[in-house]
Amino acid sequence: MMKKNILKTLLTLFALLLFPGWAWADASWNFTSTPSTDVSALKADVAGWTYETKNNRYANKLAVADAQLAANGQTLTMTAGLYFTSTTAGNIRVDVNKRLGLNGSDIVVRIPNLTAGATVKVNFGPSSKGKDRSLKLTNLSETAFSSSSNTGADCSATVTADGDVTLTTTGGVYLFSISVTEKGGTSTGTKADVSDHAVAFDSQANQALVTNSNSSLKYYNTADITKIAVDKDTLYVRGTDWQDVYYTPKNVSFAKASGNSTGGKISNEDGKVEITEAKGWLESAYVKFKKLGDCTLYHVYIKGGDFASYTRIDSMLVRSYGDTYRADMVGLKAGNYDMKVVPVSKGKELETNANEATAMTVLNYDRSGFAHLDNAGVGAYNDDGSLKSDARVIYVTAQTAKTVTCEVKTGSKATNVTTFTGLQSILDAYQKGYETRPLDVRFIGLVEKADLDAVSSSSEGLQIKGKKAYSNLFITLEGIGDDATLRGFGLLLRNAANVELRNFAIMRCMDDCVSIDTDNKFIWVHHLDFFYGQKGSDADQVKGDGTTDIKGDSQYITVAYNHYFDSGKSSLCGMTSESEPNYIDYHHNWFDHSDSRHPRVRTMSVHVWNNYYDGCAKYGVGATSGSSVFVESNYFRATKDPMLISQQGTDAKGGGTFSGETGGMIKSYGNVYADKGLSSNFTPITQHESAASFDCYEVASRDEQVPGSVKALVGGTAYDNFDTNSTLMYTYKPAAATQVPAEVTGWTGAGRLGKGDFKWTFSASDDSSYTINAALSTAIDSYQSKMVGISAE
Repeated sequence: MMKKNILKTLLTLFALLLFPGWAWADASWNFTSTPSTDVSALKADVAGWTYETKNNRYANKLAVADAQLAANGQTLTMTAGLYFTSTTAGNIRVDVNKRLGLNGSDIVVRIPNLTAGATVKVNFGPSSKGKDRSLKLTNLSETAFSSSSNTGADCSATVTADGDVTLTTTGGVYLFSISVTEKGGTSTGTKADVSDHAVAFDSQANQALVTNSNSSLKYYNTADITKIAVDKDTLYVRGTDWQDVYYTPKNVSFAKASGNSTGGKISNEDGKVEITEAKGWLESAYVKFKKLGDCTLYHVYIKGGDFASYTRIDSMLVRSYGDTYRADMVGLKAGNYDMKVVPVSKGKELETNANEATAMTVLNYDRSGFAHLDNAGVGAYNDDGSLKSDARVIYVTAQTAKTVTCEVKTGSKATNVTTFTGLQSILDAYQKGYETRPLDVRFIGLVEKADLDAVSSSSEGLQIKGKKAYSNLFITLEGIGDDATLRGFGLLLRNAANVELRNFAIMRCMDDCVSIDTDNKFIWVHHLDFFYGQKGSDADQVKGDGTTDIKGDSQYITVAYNHYFDSGKSSLCGMTSESEPNYIDYHHNWFDHSDSRHPRVRTMSVHVWNNYYDGCAKYGVGATSGSSVFVESNYFRATKDPMLISQQGTDAKGGGTFSGETGGMIKSYGNVYADKGLSSNFTPITQHESAASFDCYEVASRDEQVPGSVKALVGGTAYDNFDTNSTLMYTYKPAAATQVPAEVTGWTGAGRLGKGDFKWTFSASDDSSYTINAALSTAIDSYQSKMVGISAE
């Protein structure tokens, strides 16, 4: 039977959508061919069915009251969708591969939800030779069918009104087939789930999601549906002239289309700067506009939030792309903002040619996660989105990375201040431990390794390092607009606390895109785009080594809203030397055809929630070495081995994905597994299937604890239940897993603003492939920013 909440869900849908019409899909039931699965179920159900060897027949032991025929807990495929009533046991008989016998009077067969004008054909005959038997009919153009041939005769009639049709026996009969045919249609084969009108998953459309009896998902655009109905344990999805049917589905749910931005209001009058786009995003807003005449300089102003009147934004935020320009303002509190563009000629603002965009809605970043637990203002920004009052800002482009300057305190005396030149030199100066003022590094356009003054990590690239373990640095590295990109190097964090990375891309990193390596705390990595790294020497490093690795006793780390493009190894989390408290979380990330380690966890306590696993070819989450991982409300689409524990469950069946390490423990709740492959590997083994050797411990509610008696098969460690300890956990509001793809791929979802300037769509063949995508690799290497320069004085 379906879960009880399906009816509540459907009634809610009716109230919202008020579907007006419906229709029945052509279908037929052939009782002369008994599926082997039905035979196996009948044979196993000795309590419900009696077997007669002589006639190769199964007879029901129990009375039936308007229900589908079932055996051994499953609906019989041969009769699925038909509802039977028989008050006497033994009167319904399955003669294997011959017919269906109804042995007696007043046995009712109900065919639900037919459409007026459809044709119902029944092939039947008397169970005794020489007898003339009839079926009484309701809602058909005939009141009865009659037959005297016990080998069967065809009888047909037309449905008179939308609704159910019933066939009632007046004596023993054999049923050989039943078919329903729409006007102008033809009946189909043996009755089974009908999903002919299901469509591909589309995060940009409102969709209904049906989880069928084998836990696969089918999608329907709600715009195409006129009604969804449930009749006992059968679900009907209807369009204007079609109907799909699901027998004993598990659930139905609904997903909203991914949100788009609330664009500003624009009015382009003759003679004024033409604004082509104006939108608010997360703690930022931007305008795009066309070049006006010969003007190459523009002043851009913002109003709203803390800016009571129009205030000019930094000139570095206004960039030229040839005949078009773009200006982004960051550090905005949530609210509505206006931006004004004023052309400048010969040192004077041309106010009469100015134009403005109004009512751009700005939202706050989602500050859920361990990086924010009892910790305010990660990086250079306050939690309300505004820049901290004493923060310094430096702008880094390909042209300024070597020459940018910043004063840094280098000693205990007030006079111990030194001007440092070059990005790495400035960051290195913070390692001295005297500077307490926050630093905001703003990347503009494409910055290559060769553009930098130096890299302090020969293996990773740009280094952010504190003087000693967990040194508060309050540094933010962020990208401006949708095209800030670092190529040829990655980032290494050591001894660092309160560091934020946001809104830029990393291509061709040296080893890891982001290495959170040793003694780091309160690190927030969000809204980044991760691409292939440089090829390593090992066979599994063709796409680079790691992407966002966390190790060396790093604590309170949040990795959120990032877009992983076909990463080979997404995130190693933990080594062997960690000691508590190592609390890490991953949420709202888009693992877009990335292969493995989403994350791969050793020793640490990790919360993995609301992530979109989109065609991951090797595995999803892996737990080893005594780790505890709570995997909650994630959407696994076409993802092989969604969860693995080392040396048990699925991992123990093969060669050992985790190479002999001891196991950890995974608690699972509310996850969805969609577009599954043919093997069992696309659905994890829970403790319900195997009490000792499972992939995850599935709980019935979020706050349910894993018993201490449940331990890893190899290593014997138990789950630490960190997620149910209110003193250890942060406040968060997880969405239902079915909503995750839309949220993650939406306007404020994973990756850079507007999904970045580098777009890539994978094909269905990429779902099962973990080889490097040659076309993507080439595109990364040939990528160039379209930015021409800064519109500066």
